[in-house]
Amino acid sequence: MPLVSPAVASHPLRIPFIPVNILHSIEDLAGLKGPIVLAAGTFDGVHLGHQALIRRAMEEASACGGTAVVMTFDRHPASLLRPEKAPKLLTRNDVKTSLLSGMDVPALLLLEFTSDLAGVPARDFIASLVAACSPLQAFCVGRQWTFGKGGEGNVALLKELGAEWTFDVIRIDPVMAADLPISSTRIRKAIASGDFAESSACLGRPFILTGKVVSGAGLGSTIGFPTANLSVEGIQLPPDGVYAVRVHREGGVYPGVANIGVRPTVDPTSSKRTVEVHLFDWSEDLGGKELSLELVKFLRGEEKFSGLDALKGQIAKDCERARAILNY
Repeated sequence: MPLVSPAVASHPLRIPFIPVNILHSIEDLAGLKGPIVLAAGTFDGVHLGHQALIRRAMEEASACGGTAVVMTFDRHPASLLRPEKAPKLLTRNDVKTSLLSGMDVPALLLLEFTSDLAGVPARDFIASLVAACSPLQAFCVGRQWTFGKGGEGNVALLKELGAEWTFDVIRIDPVMAADLPISSTRIRKAIASGDFAESSACLGRPFILTGKVVSGAGLGSTIGFPTANLSVEGIQLPPDGVYAVRVHREGGVYPGVANIGVRPTVDPTSSKRTVEVHLFDWSEDLGGKELSLELVKFLRGEEKFSGLDALKGQIAKDCERARAILNY
């Protein structure tokens, strides 16, 4: 049965999310009611700073009777340009879209970031946007936004082009939390260290880890604690260990425990980090479903036990403690 009220169960990260109007090419902008106000950025995490930028774009569009469009890429540019240094993501595209839907964003321009797009000179990139919009009214960007081949474009160049092509450039200053600027990098570091108070303060919501349920070894069922294994490749993970969790999925929010780590008791040679969750009093097959885990409390670090009986005993204790924490 659901853990929380229907109001909480309607969290913006629910699956499926409310669709936002998604555009996949710059040319698609021509089909929108002008003037167009673009909010440009990577928007990984859609944190409070991103939200402030997007809301400013929506305010500008409302004032001129036009349409606000969030412009971003289908991948982090570093994953193509500097894959060895590419950051782990806070939000996949579908989760990002869900969060934007929750903000009532009218349209999302989700561009495929390819080598060809990365090679477009900065001036040409902006020229293509100006040509597609009827007209382009304004750009809302963060102070460090860059664009064009080699990141040659910056806010200063954008303002020069705005003066030439008659669009406004609105630079949004960072939003602060605990006297420090909010950024996706800061949030990644907080999650990696398990500081969920910090990440929540910057995100404006609890940190939630989302993934699709994939096939596992089935060991959990044999010891009385069936688990759903999540595909979370490329996503920023918190420290290894066992957590009391709330599991958001279509129809409600449900309690459980999750393990993040390499499962040393059942696979001593593995170094691959996995995420698996056991939902209390649940028997439905979750294969292929999207689950979103809200990590409520860290229970213990991951341990290697002497055998499956010892592991089973500890999991039972973990579940008992999590039920008390989650008031279930």
